[in-house]
Amino acid sequence: MHSAQRSDEFTTQRSRLLRLAYRMLGSLSDAEDVVQDAWLRWARADSAIEYPTTYLTRIVTRLCLDRQKSARTQRETYVGPWLPDPLLGSVEPDVMISDDITVTLMLAMERLSPLERAAFLLHDVFDMSLPEVALTLGREPAAVRQLASRARKHIRTARPRFAVKATEADRIARAFFVAARDGDTAQLAGLLAEDVEIHADGGGKVLAFRNVVRGVDNALRLFAGLRRKHAPVPTLIRTAMIDGLPGYISIDGAGLLQTTALEMYEGRITAVYIVRNPDKLGHIPPVHE
Repeated sequence: MHSAQRSDEFTTQRSRLLRLAYRMLGSLSDAEDVVQDAWLRWARADSAIEYPTTYLTRIVTRLCLDRQKSARTQRETYVGPWLPDPLLGSVEPDVMISDDITVTLMLAMERLSPLERAAFLLHDVFDMSLPEVALTLGREPAAVRQLASRARKHIRTARPRFAVKATEADRIARAFFVAARDGDTAQLAGLLAEDVEIHADGGGKVLAFRNVVRGVDNALRLFAGLRRKHAPVPTLIRTAMIDGLPGYISIDGAGLLQTTALEMYEGRITAVYIVRNPDKLGHIPPVHE
């Protein structure tokens, strides 16, 4: 395979590899670094590579496993709740991937061991056979089957339970934005589930809730309190699907960009995921509607 063919092959694989690395790490910038490292290794590799997809998947997976060690250490000192970088289509879906992973599932995967996470993603999400996953992870197929099985048990309740159409996602996102902006507790009470959770990731870089807000009463007090402070109101940029969840991009009263994703179940919002850390929002163009 000459250099032009090698480059074309990698370009074909790049979207899939980037999506895998992002799902492994929860960080788009780290995922892009991993894919770049994979390209360098691919470019220097022996020309006689019989199965490029398997080879590149193995490289990316192992690079991600190496990075997860330092990532977990960093998260132990992270300021406030940690959320994955919001994925808004900067990584295009790949026809080879049956991907129903939401923010909720990404957070659940954080509780898995690195090998469990890799086995689950490769086998259940990227639809690789057990022998292929075993080769990628350097484990026996029986061990990989056990890793994937343990992962499924840990994250079963986090799998998507409510599929929402684009028009409904837009309606829900706009209704929540207006109610939250206005501090309209009556409207919010009709939108939020009793056990709703609100996660806000500022990473210590910008103002955000330091703890997860749990329960509808606490959530209502929170939004009512924010409105009573008479701070400048936020501006809606556009609605979006954020890691498979309805949501929106907005600019707060201080001019800071943020994304908000909404987990739904049985017509109510069960979780709100707000990303305000500017390090996680650089890939989002602040284009107004």
